[in-house]
Formats: sequence, structure tokens, C-alpha cells
Amino acid sequence: MSINLHHLRLFAAVVEHGGFTKAAAQLGLSQPAISKSLGEFERSLNVRLIDRSGRTPRLTQAGQALHARAREIFGVERLAERELREIRGLKRGRLRVAASPTIATYLLPPVLARFQRRRPTVMINARQANDATVLQLLLESRVDVALSEAPVEHELVHIVPWRDDELVVIAAGDHELGSRDRVVPEALVDYRFLVGDRRCPIRRAAERAFADRGVRLRTMRVGSNEAIKQGVAAGLGLGIVPRVAATDLLALGRLAIVPVDGLGIRRVLSRLRLRSRVPGISPAARELELLLDEASSGDVASDATGVSDFTSS
Repeated sequence: MSINLHHLRLFAAVVEHGGFTKAAAQLGLSQPAISKSLGEFERSLNVRLIDRSGRTPRLTQAGQALHARAREIFGVERLAERELREIRGLKRGRLRVAASPTIATYLLPPVLARFQRRRPTVMINARQANDATVLQLLLESRVDVALSEAPVEHELVHIVPWRDDELVVIAAGDHELGSRDRVVPEALVDYRFLVGDRRCPIRRAAERAFADRGVRLRTMRVGSNEAIKQGVAAGLGLGIVPRVAATDLLALGRLAIVPVDGLGIRRVLSRLRLRSRVPGISPAARELELLLDEASSGDVASDATGVSDFTSS
């Protein structure tokens, strides 16, 4: 049994555009033509892909599995087209990067600035997203370099440890806990901690570390690392953030690190690479990875001038 790529493309369009009518409009085809093609596709595969029994068509389990693979297949197609354009010299160059929030906000910009100074003609498109989205963007070949702060496992992805990240407990600059030489974890049970949502890898790592010491945190959800820092500096509670995220307010004296005894919270930040593209990555991606390697053992300058497009999702 072979898969007809034309039919697969029509099937993917129906799913991604939310139905036959919108897919037909986007593709310049009639709705009956698409419906007929999908019927032929299902018969050739001997499996039902779309359940049409209800008011709204829905993907079957087989349809969900095939659509996931279709996104990867067409991602490879886009990659091949881009590589051929680069070989033919039709583009000056483009580098697409996706990174999870801590990396995108505090660690990646200075590396991108160094890259831009070396290769000013390369257009950089850097995107901040959660770890699941970063992984999906890589699988669909929508990015050249992907960096994640949470553990990722996928059969098609090679994980390359990049650098360590230390999480620290912070308090307002004038908080009495910041002046102590050491604080036992149990002493923090009555303090309120400002945290991100439950899916936040920083929150999960912090709560796990305290739970190992028999301490359950009292939490107040406020959002991002920046929101946590500002809330802590204003006296709203304590917080747990990457040390690199707190550097600016620590230097200004608006924050202080609480020296919690025996509570070392460290994690590994990683680069993600498609196994099928090692070592077949673009020259721009290869150069950025070299700069990431240089930055892996320490801080780099925080000048991010020249980064062309940094979006968040």
C-alpha cells in the first residue's frame, strides 16, 4: 500500500483549514472534488480518516495519526525547498530559531547579537514558545535551531545538553530572609511563593525539590519570570526563578537571594536536533550552534542589537 501524496496534501488541508469548504476556497477547488478525493484516499488506505456521522466532521484515531505524520512529511518538503533555494543563491539567508521562555528571554539574545554582527545579511527570525511547541516546530522543519528548558523525548529528535541552569529562591531586597547566612527549607512553609502556571517547568522543578524536603509551597500564580520578579521586589511574596533572570534586579538591590540550606535546584537546558538532519543543517544554523557552544560555559554580553524578529506564542 502506497500513500498518494496529492490526496495526503488535500487531507492535510481539510484538517488545517477546519473543513472541506475552507480548504476548497484556499486551494481553488470545489468542495465535491475534495470530498471525492478524500473518499478515494480512504478507500485506497482501507481506513476511515474523517468521521462524517455527526454535525461536525472529526478525525478518527487513524486520521489523527496520519495528520501528525503528514505535518512532518511536508515539513521535510519545505526544508528541501529551502536548501535548494540556498544552493541556487536565490536568498541572502535566513535563520529561524525557537526557544522556550527562559532561554529566549535571558540567554539567546546576546548569542543572536553576536551571530548578527558576524553575518549581517542573514535575516533572523527568533520565536519564543513553550517546550511542546518548540518540539513541534522542529519536527515540522519550521525552525533551524531549537532550544528547550524541559526534558524532551521523541524518537526523531536528538537531545544535545547545552548548559546548566540554576534556580534560586528570591525575596525583596530589604526582606529579612535575604540577610541570613542560611535558611532551612522548613522555615519557608508559611511564606507565599509567586509561581507560573502548573505546566511551567520552573514551577514543577521547584515544587519537586521542596517536596523532597517534605515542604509543600503556598503558591500564588502570577505568570512569567518577569512578573514573579516584579511581584517579589514589590513585597508580594517569595519566588523561584533562574539565577540569570534575577541578575538585573539583584544588581539594583531590589531583590536578594535567600540562601536555602541544601536546596540546590539545577536543570539542563538542551538543543534539539532532528536525527535525519545530522549533520545536514544549514551553514547559518551550524554557525549559530558554534556560538551556542561558546556561550554554554558562561554568560555573554547582553547586547541584543540587530535581532530582526522576536515573537512570542
